[in-house]
Order: sequence, then C-alpha cells, then structure tokens
Amino acid sequence: MYFRSRKKLQGEVSLSDSIETDQDGNDLMLMDVVGVDDTMLSDLQDREDSVLVRRLVCECLTDREREIVTLRYGLGGRMPRTQREIAKKLGISRSYVSRIEKRALEKLEEAIGERG
Repeated sequence: MYFRSRKKLQGEVSLSDSIETDQDGNDLMLMDVVGVDDTMLSDLQDREDSVLVRRLVCECLTDREREIVTLRYGLGGRMPRTQREIAKKLGISRSYVSRIEKRALEKLEEAIGERG
C-alpha cells in the first residue's frame, strides 16, 4: 500500500528539494536556481484599480469626457489615440481635446482621492 501511494508522487518535484551540495556542505535547492517572481498580489491590485477606474469613468464623467478619455487611453480594449486623432474624429480642436482630457483626469483623480 505504501509503495502504491508513493508511486503517485514519483513525478512531483518540490522547489525546496535539494539538488546539489556546495563545497561548504550547504544544500543548493531548486528554488535557488529557478527564478520565482510572485506577482499575484500586484496583479490583483492592478485588476482592482482597473475596475475602479472604469467604474469612475462611467460614474463621474460627462459623455464627451468619457468618450475622450476612452479614446485617449484605449479603455475597453481599444488602441490609444493621440489628441490630434481624437480632435479630427470629433471635429474639434486638439487644444479643446486637451482641455477636456485635463478636466476629466482632474475629476477622476478627485474621485479616487475621496475613495482612498
């Protein structure tokens, strides 16, 4: 019975397994050789921040501000566009796009500050 249960674990390797011993007798473990970058927490935080920004864009901005911010920063899976491209698409000046973008970002920054 013991051998049958051990057979299941035969192909498994632990990162804390010793793979070699150095000249001083210290064990060299697999985790010392394999680079492990645990980004799970930062990935979760980035995802939460992204959800918050999307929600605030919908809640806090006017339709025009929302459209400009969405186009400018490529929200919703779109490619980010330049102010010049947005101005041409909307039939307004690039400086007007810049002013609307600035005002929208200030609103978002204030809303984020209130929640944080």
